[in-house]
Amino acid sequence: MHLAVALDGAGSDPAAWREPGARPDELLTARYWVDLVREAEAGKLDFVTFEDSLGPGSDDTGHVRGRLDAVLIASRVAPLTAHIGLVPTAVATHTEPFHLSKAIATLDYVSNGRAGVHIVVSDDERDYRHFGRREFPSPGLRDEAADYVEVLRRLWDSWEDDAEIRDVATGRFVDRDKLHYIDFEGKWFTVKGPSITPRPPQGQPVVAGDDLVFADPDAPVGHGRTFADVPVRFPDDGLADRLVALRAKGFFGARLIPARLPHDLTGIVTDLVPELQRRGVFRHEYEATTLRGLLGLARPGNRYATGAA
Repeated sequence: MHLAVALDGAGSDPAAWREPGARPDELLTARYWVDLVREAEAGKLDFVTFEDSLGPGSDDTGHVRGRLDAVLIASRVAPLTAHIGLVPTAVATHTEPFHLSKAIATLDYVSNGRAGVHIVVSDDERDYRHFGRREFPSPGLRDEAADYVEVLRRLWDSWEDDAEIRDVATGRFVDRDKLHYIDFEGKWFTVKGPSITPRPPQGQPVVAGDDLVFADPDAPVGHGRTFADVPVRFPDDGLADRLVALRAKGFFGARLIPARLPHDLTGIVTDLVPELQRRGVFRHEYEATTLRGLLGLARPGNRYATGAA
């Protein structure tokens, strides 16, 4: 069984910041996020997702408003952790894939191969007003996101693995023949490339929605690595049974969504994980050094390399 946890401020419950043990005064500090991810890593979880959006959230002043950038949080946490995967959420709508490809490649380097990205779209009219570049509503958001991911993947491959030769004798740092234009032309993006960041350590960082999927537990299980999104609120004596049932149904794993942080994350690590280990369905130690490795994904070849299929 594979387990992930979604980290979103004080938790998915809008009132979580008022709960005993919550740390509302630290939500915008690096220490808060480092502590959460280190706790998840102590539980041997596969990865964490960092939730994000382009808008301020609810207009209700009793709810948490304001957030840090998910990619930057992940990059801050990366050097202070060693095994757990780091998967920030990124909104494809209104943003540019060239910039995100560089950011996620950088995260893969600073985490030594533990980066992923969760691509989402935005159909919130308030987000459109922030940018002022397109009409609302905008059709084809899913198709746009698919093109966005294709650009990401091409840019990550635009440097071959051995493009950096660092030859002091000849004064050549890179082999220019191993940097490639991607020449992508689509309805939403025209990107020539190559990237300005070398190919990431994993070759292709994990893309949620492509390499793996987050789905409702009641949805039919598709092919591949499908994670059931499971809300959690401790104490929950039946959670282990539900997760084992989801595994039997064909789910590859579960992304646990804590109602209250850090309370429910502590419950996951100290109560749920030991019970799953006792049942023989969850790891005792990390068995791979990259996120792709943890998920059983091979490192892919480079589409532009000589002789590539």
